Amino acid sequence: MSTAPRLDRSRPPEPRAVRRFGFPEVRSASLANGLDVRVARLPRLPVATLQVVVDAGEAAVLSEDAGLALLTAEGLEGGTSARSGPELADALERLGASLEVSAGWDAASVGLTCLVERLAEAAPLLAEVLLRPAFPEDEVARCRDRQLATLEHRKKDPRALANDMAAAFYYAAGVPYARPLSGRRESVERLTREHANTFYRARYRPGGSGVVLVGDVEPERALALVAEQLGPWTGEPAAPPEFEAVSAVERRTVFVVHRPGAVQSEIRIGHVGADRGTPDYFPLIVLNTLLGGAFTSRLNLNLRERHGYTYGARSRFSFRRRPGPFIVDVAVATEVTADAVRETMTEIDGLLREGPGADEVAAAKDYIAGVFPLQLETTAQVAGRITELIIYELPDPYYQVYRDRVLAVTPGEAHEAGLRHIHPDHMAVVVVGDADAIRPPLEALEIGAVEVHAPS
Repeated sequence: MSTAPRLDRSRPPEPRAVRRFGFPEVRSASLANGLDVRVARLPRLPVATLQVVVDAGEAAVLSEDAGLALLTAEGLEGGTSARSGPELADALERLGASLEVSAGWDAASVGLTCLVERLAEAAPLLAEVLLRPAFPEDEVARCRDRQLATLEHRKKDPRALANDMAAAFYYAAGVPYARPLSGRRESVERLTREHANTFYRARYRPGGSGVVLVGDVEPERALALVAEQLGPWTGEPAAPPEFEAVSAVERRTVFVVHRPGAVQSEIRIGHVGADRGTPDYFPLIVLNTLLGGAFTSRLNLNLRERHGYTYGARSRFSFRRRPGPFIVDVAVATEVTADAVRETMTEIDGLLREGPGADEVAAAKDYIAGVFPLQLETTAQVAGRITELIIYELPDPYYQVYRDRVLAVTPGEAHEAGLRHIHPDHMAVVVVGDADAIRPPLEALEIGAVEVHAPS
């Protein structure tokens, strides 16, 4: 007969202490051309990621050229002065290497991942792409057409449309963040290889840029490889983008974007938020986690679990060099649109009025600390975090003490940060849905003037 103790299934198991996790040590160096180099040894995997980040994000693009940052970044894969696009792809495939290019608001990046034993052969291909792009006309046209197709799709996708319209209502006209990251149809249609080449020459420079190498590579060897491949790159830092993230909302307003016959409403509630350098970063991510950043958040427990309005309600701060948006994101059936807006505002108002409880702050901190290692399982993920050190001028040990700083946040600090950065009386309530059905109940809420707009 077994003598093992019986499990008490009436009580959930107690959570264990957060396991230790060591973010790799980051070694810094600088090349003569101004390139900021960061190297991290990660011996647990036989792969390496080499990533270059340049100050060529969409925030640096003029309104008439909106979408140019993405077009330029994607155009880098179209071919070089030595190889066509297909030839470049074939060379990468023969080495088992993958090349990733991207452009965000604050930066563009070119990354290469391969086996460590292939790194010496693959790194020259990344350097070739970065230093000798050709921007062939046919490849740029293909990238432009794909970008236009994406923009057209976003207008027909209620979720994407809501995100784009929310940004347009949050930010004043002329602020880059007021437009989609991929641009606008009227601007993208006119972009050519000359535009891409001009933007490349102006902003793809070693001064103000950084390179990260993560993998099972000795730091001295890594630094020597970077110097060999990217040392010949020349150029002074580009001028930083100059703009303020000015809000377009003076008082709480409800913006209804009319989609006739829609059976669901996409709701976005928020305003201009905080930048990545805010001293309130850690209190804000804790506060947002308990508000709408996890399945057990207040918004999700209310709108999904208690009322059954939605499959999920979320909130987030998009931290950028300039203040990005704070946004609540929820999709509901047309008939409960006003109810969902009311409950969302009730949760936000209650959290700011009463402050978070000690238990929910502790749970939010444990959640953030617990998932942190899961977001750093590959060399590319680790490299991505280290590029943030460069983009946002964070100290090298930042992610080594990240969980400690999360776990140190107090309920009072989270509450005070929320009061400084969340302003219910100045929110834009953006609802994409059937205006004929949802406008009257939204007006009955009396939370602000209701305006009806066509999609744009």
